[in-house]
Amino acid sequence: MYRFLLTPRWWGINVFVLLSIPFCIFMGSWQLGRFEDRVQDHRTATEQVAEARSEAPRPLAKMLPVTKATSGKQVTATGRYGKQLLVPGRELDDKRGYYVLTLLRTGSGEALPVVRGWLPGSPDAARAPAPPTGEVTVTGALQASESPGDNGVSAQGGLPSGQTGAISAASLINLVPYDVYDAWVTLAEGDSGMKAVPASAPPDSGLDLKAFQNLGYTAEWFAFVGFVIFMWFRLLRREVEFARDAELGLVPGEEEQNEEELDEKERRAPAV
Repeated sequence: MYRFLLTPRWWGINVFVLLSIPFCIFMGSWQLGRFEDRVQDHRTATEQVAEARSEAPRPLAKMLPVTKATSGKQVTATGRYGKQLLVPGRELDDKRGYYVLTLLRTGSGEALPVVRGWLPGSPDAARAPAPPTGEVTVTGALQASESPGDNGVSAQGGLPSGQTGAISAASLINLVPYDVYDAWVTLAEGDSGMKAVPASAPPDSGLDLKAFQNLGYTAEWFAFVGFVIFMWFRLLRREVEFARDAELGLVPGEEEQNEEELDEKERRAPAV
């Protein structure tokens, strides 16, 4: 009854199944490994930000450019505050508000974006405390430039004058008349009674959409394994039932089929 398994057709089916199952398992395991790596990156980045709070601050110049290793580290910078901007649509403690961002003009000629604190409600320049005058030294957590649309950063355009959607050199270059560092700092303590903005993990180190895509692909590859096995058993069962029916004479032989086809053609032929 199972001699059909030795036919070329079934040899091809069996080889396909034997190759596809380990391939799907390998791909599913690889996607699962990618997800686990992202989970570990998220855990490491979170621990790094927490540990950096107790570390001694270092000069800004020694910590640039911002990398996964330097993001969240405490830095110091000296200069004079210049133009002040508001960053709307930022949440803190489950409340919606805005950042108060002030450009610190350093001795290098470049300005460092400094988030001096957070205020609740809609952006209001009149409520934002004016920055200190004279030369100041700030201490805060180093952060990478933001990209609109990532991690809650607004991609909204056409903001009122004095506001910016993202904190980055690319966003600020047209808003200030001087060069800007490709990084920013959030003060360790809020200025003038404002709430301090906590440092966030570096980009591409969180449980973002990409991480859950890897998890979804993992489920798909393992589902393919079950589908392949199911289809193989279904084809096998159909062939076994056909072979059993043939042995019992329930399936017409080749000659009977030819006779039936001939009779059918004669019935359909037009009468002369």
